[in-house]
Amino acid sequence: MIKPCALHEDTFYDFFKPFRHPDAQHDIWGGHGLETFGKDLEMADQYDPNYVWTVVDGEFDSQWIVPGFHFVNRVCYLITKRAHRFIPIEFRIRGDRHSSLTPLGLRRQSLKVERLIAECIELAA
Repeated sequence: MIKPCALHEDTFYDFFKPFRHPDAQHDIWGGHGLETFGKDLEMADQYDPNYVWTVVDGEFDSQWIVPGFHFVNRVCYLITKRAHRFIPIEFRIRGDRHSSLTPLGLRRQSLKVERLIAECIELAA
């Protein structure tokens, strides 16, 4: 099993560009989230799975954003403008939320994501 590359949540927002679905029924996760039930779940289920992410609870007051649909410990679903191609990646959301990446750190992590996607495309070809 491949261990996922764990990156900072700033990289997720900057690179994959989550958005608020115009028909979302609830205002969760800063307006970007879709609930795990009802019409929100139906909307998330209609999207190409390459654009769907799940926020899951982790240990020690942390949460993670992971690609695809997950059901265990799920908090909400996120839809993004860019596809994740199911690369082995996850983004940590710290409970304290006081840290942010510098512009250089953000660029470095974005380059890691670009490399992972390129490798995924190359393997699929």
